[in-house]
Amino acid sequence: MISITKDYVLSILRNTEEYVSGEAISKQLGISRAAVNTAVKALRAEGYDIRSSTNRGYHLFSVPDTLTAKELSAYLSEDRMQSIHCYDSVDSTNNRLRELAINGAGDGTIVIANEQQHGRGRRMREFVSLKDRGIYLSILLRPDALPSSVMEITAWTAVAINDAIEEVCGIRPGIKWVNDLMLHQKKVCGILTETSVESETGYVQYVIIGIGINVNHSKNDFPDALRDIATSLALEGCGTCSRAELAAAVIHKLDALRAAWPDNRGYYLGAYRRDNTTTGSEINVLSGRDVKSATALSITDQFTLKVRYPDGSEEDLSSGEVSIRSTNSVTTN
Repeated sequence: MISITKDYVLSILRNTEEYVSGEAISKQLGISRAAVNTAVKALRAEGYDIRSSTNRGYHLFSVPDTLTAKELSAYLSEDRMQSIHCYDSVDSTNNRLRELAINGAGDGTIVIANEQQHGRGRRMREFVSLKDRGIYLSILLRPDALPSSVMEITAWTAVAINDAIEEVCGIRPGIKWVNDLMLHQKKVCGILTETSVESETGYVQYVIIGIGINVNHSKNDFPDALRDIATSLALEGCGTCSRAELAAAVIHKLDALRAAWPDNRGYYLGAYRRDNTTTGSEINVLSGRDVKSATALSITDQFTLKVRYPDGSEEDLSSGEVSIRSTNSVTTN
């Protein structure tokens, strides 16, 4: 009962710009003044800065930077919250969501965590997922499509996350093809997309998109090997960003992406081209154990990367990994 009372009291405090009296809260909720006081004490213990003033009542000055259902519900509808699973710690949000998908979880189901113990990126690399620092989120999609039809989804997702970061933080990362979000040539967000296909029909069973955003990391939060190549929104001038507000914005943008998929691709293609930082650069193309030098020419209409090799041959890359060797400009034919 105290948990429900806390939520209602917090909702009233959130939606009141001035002080609100304990008597007014008790009348609105149909509970005693003592119950209101108990709820306020419990909220303070959780990190909510609620100040009281004689003859004026209570006022919410600040909220803790937590990724809880309570904080997310301040930005998302009750209906949307029904399919969002919040955890303090998981091994991997992709792993947890895969378990839910196998057990029948629906399109749009989300797993979000305050910490990943074994976060991972592409090629099974570790993704540093510190407690209380980042946003670690995975969304489940169930498109009625062949695998070739969902190859663009990672690029669409990069645009959606950029939109959310710009909306909340006022800064917009660049995108290093295909799925790394960059600020000042350092990685601030990674995306990992996994697809399960039905062997009988060849159709997609589900797509899981995992997103890791470095939000409030300090430089010392990164291992020595990553300090020169990784960054966070806080380190790049965003200040202390509310992770719940940003996570909710990401969810809103992912829902918009799902509604737009696959027909309304013009916006995402245009934004992806504008945000892309790979085109116009000399790059190394990694494919298996092979490394080839190339020039990044353009983003095609299929979100692939058109490259030109030293022998003059060209290729449209739909997968793989590239690293930028320089920022020399390129003239395309």
